[in-house]
Amino acid sequence: MKIYGYIRVSSTEQNEDRQYIAMEKEEVPLSNIFMDKQSGKDFQRPQYKRLVKKLRPGDLLYIKSIDRLGRDYKEVQEQWRILTKEKSVDICVIDMPLLDTRTAKDLMGTFIADLVLQILSFVAESERESIHQRQAEGIAAAKARGVHFGRPEQKLPEKFSELCRAWQAREISLRAAASACGLPKSTFHDAAKRKENAEKQIKKPMSENL
Repeated sequence: MKIYGYIRVSSTEQNEDRQYIAMEKEEVPLSNIFMDKQSGKDFQRPQYKRLVKKLRPGDLLYIKSIDRLGRDYKEVQEQWRILTKEKSVDICVIDMPLLDTRTAKDLMGTFIADLVLQILSFVAESERESIHQRQAEGIAAAKARGVHFGRPEQKLPEKFSELCRAWQAREISLRAAASACGLPKSTFHDAAKRKENAEKQIKKPMSENL
């Protein structure tokens, strides 16, 4: 029997130390710990795939919590089935002792483990959806307060308006106008369209009042 560990963090900014410490306490060999740094929305993870290929019947896999395996309710269930039924390996979820297939070999133990797994994976998915909803609401509220997201707009040169009018009048090409401003063509084009739309919005109320 070999002992393995799987670690996942959702992005390169997150720290995996907590999961490594948990693996160390369980005496998982460092060489047998596989880690992915990407979202849990799918299972297209190179290190996870490598791990699954290495697993043999009777091996033991540690994960810190059930959401490290994934956050999609159906996919967590499927991966658990593949690991325990098709690969015939034991799984121990460190944060949830009830999810330790080594101690759930009898009918009652298997029933309890399956029930806990369903509940936890459902809660993990619900929490993920709740986080996304709170993020969306927070962004909407911030936008309502005038907070702008994304990269700050590039400062345009003083001669931009003049060159913009010349380009719109087809007196010069887009390439020439962008080059004169020291901007990429796409940046000049987008800025020119924003300027045109803004001018239309200013003129519209005036024409409606005539």
